[in-house]
Parts: sequence; C-alpha cells; structure tokens
Amino acid sequence: MNNINSSIFKHHDLMNPGHLGCPGCGATIAMKFALQALGEKTMVVIPACCWGVIAGPYPQSALNVPVLQTAFATAGAAASGLRAALDMRGDTETTVLSWAGDGGTFDIGFQSLSGAVERNEDCIFVCYDNEAYMNTGVQRSSATPYGTQTTTTPARKWKKTGKKNIVEALAAHRIPYAATASIGYPEDMIRKFEKAEKLKGGARFLHVFAPCPTGWRIGSEMSVKIARLAVQTNVFPLYEVTGGVDYTLNFKGDREVKEYLSAQGRFKHLADADYERIQQMINAEWKLLLRKASLEFIH
Repeated sequence: MNNINSSIFKHHDLMNPGHLGCPGCGATIAMKFALQALGEKTMVVIPACCWGVIAGPYPQSALNVPVLQTAFATAGAAASGLRAALDMRGDTETTVLSWAGDGGTFDIGFQSLSGAVERNEDCIFVCYDNEAYMNTGVQRSSATPYGTQTTTTPARKWKKTGKKNIVEALAAHRIPYAATASIGYPEDMIRKFEKAEKLKGGARFLHVFAPCPTGWRIGSEMSVKIARLAVQTNVFPLYEVTGGVDYTLNFKGDREVKEYLSAQGRFKHLADADYERIQQMINAEWKLLLRKASLEFIH
C-alpha cells in the first residue's frame, strides 16, 4: 500500500484511527478510499453489517462524516429518505452513500436496493463484498463463491452453487452507472467513485471487492495481494456499465485461478479436479463479459 500515488486523493483522510475493524480488514480500506474520493460533503447510510461495528458506538465514530445506522434490510429505503430530506432543504451538493455488505446487498437488503434503484434515487449504493456474513460468524451468502467453506457450508458440504452476479442484477435496472472495484487497484477505485459522484441525479452502484482475513483464513498482511490476485485471475473482473447496456473492461487477467484459491484457507479442501472446474467456470464468465463489452478496454 505504500506505493500508492497520493496525488489520486483529492480529499484528506476522513477515517479516524482506532476503528473496530480486524487487522487487514478489506472493508476498512475500501471506506478509506471511498471517502477520500467523495470528500466531506457525504452522508453514509450503514445497515447491519461489519461496518455497523467498525464505525464504533454512538457518540463515537471512526468517520468524520455523518452516519445513519439502519436495519439490515433497509439501506436502500433509508438512503432514499435521507436524499429526500436533503433535497427538501435545498441541499443538492451532499452525496448520500449507502454502504452495505453482501448480506445487505445480495440477500436481505436486495428488495430495498432494487426499489431504490428502480426509482433512480440520487444516491451512490456500494456493496463492500467480503463474500459471507462475516461479523455474525462467517455464514454463506449468495455472494459466497462456488467451492467455499464457511461455518454453514463445512468442508464436506462446501458451497456447490455459484456467486450471484450483483452488477448484472443492478445493470438490468438500467441505472446510469454500475461498476466493480477492488482495494487492490486504488487508482481504478478512486476514479470510479469520482465518476459516480459526478453523475448526480440518478442511482449509481459500485461493487467493491474487500477481502476478510478472518473469514478467508489468510494473514492480515495478505488482503491487498489477494484482492489483486482476484482481478489478475478474472475471478473479479474490473469493468463499468453505463445505462445498463454499455460495458467497458478495465483490466484483462492472465493468471491461473488455482494461484488465487490455494492462497486461502477457505478453499484448502479443494482437489485438482475442483480447481479445474472453477477455472472453467471463470473462463466461461470471462468470455460472456468479453461479448458484452465487445472487447473494448480502457486502462
């Protein structure tokens, strides 16, 4: 992380030291980058999730912006209400940032999110994705990828279904902007948050890859490396969708998926045949994405 070009940050750090995140927490890195891209005129809506703990109990806060903590299923509705209140006050400058984990986005919170983006609410909706329900004990979610072992999918019963494609689900709502981002590529992530902030007037969604050392059984120093490997193996492609139909790829990976999987304890039960099966699945999804993007790349 010491190699990041500090000039990419237009705003100062709005996250205080002393937060309650675990060592190496990808979700804390993601919030740090997001707020440095968006700045002080931001209000954050946080449903029940890891960040509901990380931010700290009232009246303390790890964030130097207003925070509204809300129920697990209601981030989209709460963000919509906050946006309406700001508009009634004539405040069109403040950005409403809905910040949910995969449970509050893919699963429990999906109906609220879908309703908000169908109304094209003027908010930025973010999923920081650590691929399970982490702060309640590492249970599987629909963001948990094929092959993963969690506390509700133990070794012999590891998850046999694939990960929900949440960006495709949001793009299907034909919102102005949807994109993936990774803490392993901060320049790309900052650019996308800044782009989302400039597209005021409608719903914007960012799917942020945020490794969890505890749930993924990796060293705390490995979070960024694993995040980069996910992109480099096409496990988590970086791309953008404008208007729900125009796709742009930001990176082309060329490494084998086994390198990514074998570095994590949550996949230690997999055999070579499983690695091959997952590689085939990744290849098929990548080819589909290439077709949608018509081979268009930006770097």
